[in-house]
Amino acid sequence: MSIVVKNGRVIDPASETSAKLDVLIEGDRIGRIAENLQGEETIDATGCVVCPGFVDIHVHFREPGFESKENIATGSRAAAHGGFTSVVTMPNTNPPIDNGGMVELHNRSARETACIKVWPAAAATKGREGAEMTEMADLKSAGAVAITDDGSDIPSSWVMRRVLEYANMVGLTYLSHAEDHTLMEDGAMNEGFNSTRLGLPGMPKAMEEIAIDRVIRLAELAGARVHICHVSSEGGVDIVRRAKGRGLPVTCETAPHYWTLTDDAIERFGPNAKMNPPLREFGDVQAIKAGLADGTIDCIATDHAPHTVTEKNVEFQLAPFGIIGLETSLALGIMGLVKQGVVTLERLVDLMTRRPARILGLPAGELREGGPADIAVFDPAAEWTVEPDAFASKGRNTPFAGMHLRGLVKTTICDGVIVYQA
Repeated sequence: MSIVVKNGRVIDPASETSAKLDVLIEGDRIGRIAENLQGEETIDATGCVVCPGFVDIHVHFREPGFESKENIATGSRAAAHGGFTSVVTMPNTNPPIDNGGMVELHNRSARETACIKVWPAAAATKGREGAEMTEMADLKSAGAVAITDDGSDIPSSWVMRRVLEYANMVGLTYLSHAEDHTLMEDGAMNEGFNSTRLGLPGMPKAMEEIAIDRVIRLAELAGARVHICHVSSEGGVDIVRRAKGRGLPVTCETAPHYWTLTDDAIERFGPNAKMNPPLREFGDVQAIKAGLADGTIDCIATDHAPHTVTEKNVEFQLAPFGIIGLETSLALGIMGLVKQGVVTLERLVDLMTRRPARILGLPAGELREGGPADIAVFDPAAEWTVEPDAFASKGRNTPFAGMHLRGLVKTTICDGVIVYQA
C-alpha cells in the first residue's frame, strides 16, 4: 500500500528543504517528495511539520535484567510516541552488553518486539569495570554501533587510551560518560548554594569538566574520535568549544532538562529531578543554549532513564539517578529553544535527526527519495499537558508532570509502517 503525507511543511536538514510538499511512501521506502502527490492512503498533515524520524543516540531500555523499569518493547513505543524512529541503547544492563552474544540477544529482542529501530551500544570494558577492554571487533561484527561504559567513567587513563585506540581501529565511536568519581563521594545534586541550603551532598561541576578535558586529551593522543555524553555545565561546553577550535574530532550532546531546569527544581520535584550529571545553575543553562546555537553542542539526546515508582519514592539522597524523556523531548525543544529564539525550528529538527545519525553513521535522519520511510509528523503549535500515567514508557519519573507544553507528535512512521498515531 502506498501512503501519501499531504499538506505538511517538509523539513529535511540534509537537503536543506523547508517547504510545503507531499511525501509519497511506497512499501518501506520514500517514493517521491513533491507537490500534489496521490496515494492509496492519505495522512493529512495540514498545519504540521513533516520531517525525518527523530534519532536519539542515548537511551536506557534496561533489557536485560531491569525489565521492571523498561524493556525494548515499551521503550520503543515510548520513542514512537515522541517521534523517534531510531534510538541507541546503553549497555549498563544486567548482565552488561559486553560480548557478541549479548549484542545478538539485544538485536533479536529488538527484531521481535520493537516497533522502531533499536541499535545497541556495547560496553567498552568487560563488566563495565574499567579494567579490561572488550573485544570490540566482535562487538561491531555482532551489530554494536558504538562503545561506552555509560553510567560510569573509565578511571584509568591508560585503559581509556587503549580503548580509544582500539575503538578507532575498528571504526567505532567511544561515548564518554565524563565524570571524575573521586570527586563525587556521596553527591546527590549540584554542589552550590542550593545543596548547602537543602543540606544535601553536592557534586561539583569540576567532576564533569576534569573528565571531559581528560578524555579529549587522551583522544588526541590516540588519534581517535570521541563523543561526550550529556554535557551539563558551562565549563564543559567551553572545553568542547576550545577542542573544536583546535580541529579535534570531538562531538557532544546535551539533554532537554539541562536547558529547561536549574537545581532550583529539586525542592519542588524531589527525586524526579535527580539525574547524573545533575541539574546545574542559571549560568550553565544559558551556556547550554549558547552551545546549541553556535554548534558547539552537536545534537540532542534524552538520556531516557526509567525507574520504578517505588525506587524513586524515597528520600532524595537514596533515590536512583535518572528521568524519562522520549515523550517530552520535542515539546521541550520547541518551548525552551525555538520559542525563546535560541534556534530555529529547522535547526531543532537538525539537532534531533541528521546530526545524531551522522555522529554514529546510522542510516537515518534524512528524507530522500529511495531512502527509508522513517518519518515524524508533528504540530508545533499544539498544546498539551504532561500526564505521565498516559505515557507508553513504564517510567513515570519526570519533573515535567502537569506542565503545559507546546509541540505534539501526531504520527510516527518507521519503514513505511504507522507505528504511532495520536
